[in-house]
Amino acid sequence: MELCKLLEPITPPDEAARAEAQKRWDTCAKPLGSLGLLEAAICDIAALTGDAEVSLSPRAVLVFCADHGVTAQGVTQTDSSVTAAVARNLALGRTSVCRMAAYARCRVAPVDMGIRDFPGFEGVRALRIGNGTEDLSAGPAMTCAQAERAILRGIALAQEEAARGTRLLAAGEMGIGNTTSAAAIASVLLGLEPPLVTGRGAGLSDAGLVRKLSAIRRGIEVNRPDADDALDVLAKLGGFELAGMCGLFLGGALYQVPVLIDGFLSAVAALCALRLCPGVSKAMLASHVSAEPAGALVLEALGKKPLITAEMRLGEGTGAVAAMPLLDMALAVYHESYSFAEGGITPYTPQ
Repeated sequence: MELCKLLEPITPPDEAARAEAQKRWDTCAKPLGSLGLLEAAICDIAALTGDAEVSLSPRAVLVFCADHGVTAQGVTQTDSSVTAAVARNLALGRTSVCRMAAYARCRVAPVDMGIRDFPGFEGVRALRIGNGTEDLSAGPAMTCAQAERAILRGIALAQEEAARGTRLLAAGEMGIGNTTSAAAIASVLLGLEPPLVTGRGAGLSDAGLVRKLSAIRRGIEVNRPDADDALDVLAKLGGFELAGMCGLFLGGALYQVPVLIDGFLSAVAALCALRLCPGVSKAMLASHVSAEPAGALVLEALGKKPLITAEMRLGEGTGAVAAMPLLDMALAVYHESYSFAEGGITPYTPQ
């Protein structure tokens, strides 16, 4: 498989660089470890890049967009035309993530992975795998070949970003019906019954939630995905945008660019990447914990702690972008804080 061969160069984190970054934190005139997860994030980035001179600019949020055949089962409040509308508005700089990204000095890059009947739009990168996925409740959402192709395109995007000097990436998404897909994947990969991982998405009614759960159960029963084969699970139950994000995380590890996990969808894609290649964990940073029922469960499975707990569930990469200013502030302390010696203060020591 081309994918397996491509992932072979992923190496363990550079622990010497992590130790150097931690040593720098420990010279800052403040209680040891007092910035908590922010300190750990900077050390993780140093270990990924092999350089304690951490920089987080320039940065970009890639918003992977695609449609899902399962919307035919009445699992969403709106139809798939909304995916195309949001993609256009992402390109025009009008959406929620665009406004947040402007404050975070972050470039927004929408990517069409398979928006239904989308003719293209200036500013939306066309990397289409298909015209939306098939209905997962009736059979496989896509073929294994399509899933692998989508992952490879996500990896290629990470490589492009690394080549242009991008120092921080965020994995965002847009796709009507994709919480159904993500909940189905989470159910299988976490070994949990669908009700434990399935929420109301963008505001489903009680009847809509019943239809959503029914579609997920049928999808798992019909497709019988192999929980030990993440590519099989992703192909049978996933979406083109989920596979693209999975590739972005893998590419982050390959090309040493940290990738912020956004919410539930992004975290499920990250979990697929982790199951494909455990070494990819070094490139992942958790931005926030989604308000979706499985948000915390998936982060726990990833072994990641979120920087933000704000009950967000908007998507588009908004949670990941919201975490960027926090990392900037941490980096300001890391690079610019005075030392114990400069302040005439006796250094703290571990007790």
